Amino acid sequence: MSAAKKPVNKPNTKKSQKFGAIIKIIAILLVPFLAIKNRMTKYLSRRPHRSFRPTRRRDYVRTLKLPGYFAFTKHVRQTLWKNRKTFLILALVYIILTALMVGIASQDVYGNLVDTFNATSGDGFGGILGEVGKAGLLFVSTATGGLSGSLSEAQQIFGGLIILMAWLTSVWLLRNILAGHKVKFRDGLYNAGAPILPTLLVALILIIQLIPAALALIGFGAASSTGFLNGGIEAMLFWVVAGLLLMISLYFITSTIFALIIVTLPGTYPFAAIKMAGDLMIGRRIKILLRLLWLIVGVVFTWAIIMIPIIIFDGWLKLTFSAIDWLPIIPVFILALGSLTVIWASSYVYLLYRKVIEDESDPA
Repeated sequence: MSAAKKPVNKPNTKKSQKFGAIIKIIAILLVPFLAIKNRMTKYLSRRPHRSFRPTRRRDYVRTLKLPGYFAFTKHVRQTLWKNRKTFLILALVYIILTALMVGIASQDVYGNLVDTFNATSGDGFGGILGEVGKAGLLFVSTATGGLSGSLSEAQQIFGGLIILMAWLTSVWLLRNILAGHKVKFRDGLYNAGAPILPTLLVALILIIQLIPAALALIGFGAASSTGFLNGGIEAMLFWVVAGLLLMISLYFITSTIFALIIVTLPGTYPFAAIKMAGDLMIGRRIKILLRLLWLIVGVVFTWAIIMIPIIIFDGWLKLTFSAIDWLPIIPVFILALGSLTVIWASSYVYLLYRKVIEDESDPA
């Protein structure tokens, strides 16, 4: 007789399904944590610095061969001068669009500012040096927005978009010119706007990174009005905190400015551009920051040596010929210099970026 068949224990399907569902839920919950851990591991592998630990020099030294400050400025000027026709057309279009959509500074406001200054200064500004000093103070007032008044929200949006398009067009033109392509201004105007949304997102991140510096400025205004800075310990603590806030903003925006260039590359996402810009800064941040500060110093100096003589000439001209008081000489020059400044700054940053990526040295 054949042996009796032993009963086969069937697995409990309900228990196995429940167990499998629990495993899937745990796996789904672990995926974000594993992704974050993997991202942090890669981030730390690219960064030699650790919080609250001194970094050895051998771990952060990175070469960066750049021309001298004046030599690099000359290189930027020569590059723009070789293609002056294209960039002058860009500046002219910028001026026209700004005048139509945003408007120019008010000549009446400038005239009232001059009258108020003359009435309050008295005999404090006599002679040639006095005229230069008065023109210098008027220059500071006009250059810091003393003539713009209160712009509407639409004007602010249009102004930001025009500056952004001038930046993108300058970068697009320089990238193609240095690649050896023959381009026209029309090509840059039609093609440069493709990465406008990623650039806007990076610009928004840049604005957020400026919040610590803005807090320092707000605190300075409040402390000055209340006499808080007159004390000893209180003033010292304030300047320490304000300096730290300013350093935080400078630290972050140094790489984000380069991200504004990287994000214009086709197919580059905003956070990928910020990551790549941060990698370029390793061991080089101070050198690049000094170059950007040199750009600011050069722009301020150029504005001063151009606008101060024009302000003096404008005052003499309208004092001699009172019939042309309505002529907006200063507002027009401010608008023209503003357009040239945007083109110069974008070209300077792009060419500096090119010099940095030409040095392919990795962190030690």
